Amino acid sequence: MDIPTLKKLVKQGEGQYLEFKLKATHPEKILKEFVAFANSEGGTLLIGVRDDLLIEGLRFPDEDEFLLSRAVERYCFPPITYEIERIFLEDSEKEILIFTIPKSDNSPHYVLANAELPENKAFVRVGDRCVQASKEMRQILKERKKEKKSFSFHYGEKENILLKYLHANTQITLNKFAEIANINKNIASRTLVLLVLTNVLKIYPDEMEDVFKNV
Repeated sequence: MDIPTLKKLVKQGEGQYLEFKLKATHPEKILKEFVAFANSEGGTLLIGVRDDLLIEGLRFPDEDEFLLSRAVERYCFPPITYEIERIFLEDSEKEILIFTIPKSDNSPHYVLANAELPENKAFVRVGDRCVQASKEMRQILKERKKEKKSFSFHYGEKENILLKYLHANTQITLNKFAEIANINKNIASRTLVLLVLTNVLKIYPDEMEDVFKNV
């Protein structure tokens, strides 16, 4: 990547595939970005860029690269594949670190418990945010990687109730489905996951509660 391409990229601002961090002196705070990109559609992490789009650069990029790479190796599981690139800023004699994280075929990935997290957690990318993956989202990620496995579902009473509700409403949550179908949450969860895997529904992760909509 060259300087003009970097400037054009930064000008877009943070989003589904792009995240900025000023530095990596506290790498544990950045790990969820790696995991979220790997669990979603991949993305690019720029170290040395401020949230206000100023390309500030790193005076000691070797240190930032070492700290972050070591943290990813220690606290991201399963291991995450990524590429590192550097861009030298001639006007300031600083550098930008570019981490490119592709979509993983081995998801879900987790950030293991560390100084920033009390327990293992998985994340997904939603717009410019990293959202903790729900049990349903984690199950969907786990099942999707089994390419040879085919999914099917039995169209029964609960599915009929669900699809009728979605015909009248734009979306539904796990709790709402369990309520209207008068079923426990485990059954509701398995049903929603299966309908996503069979491309009947689409899941929209959210920090409060995932939303499910017709495809």
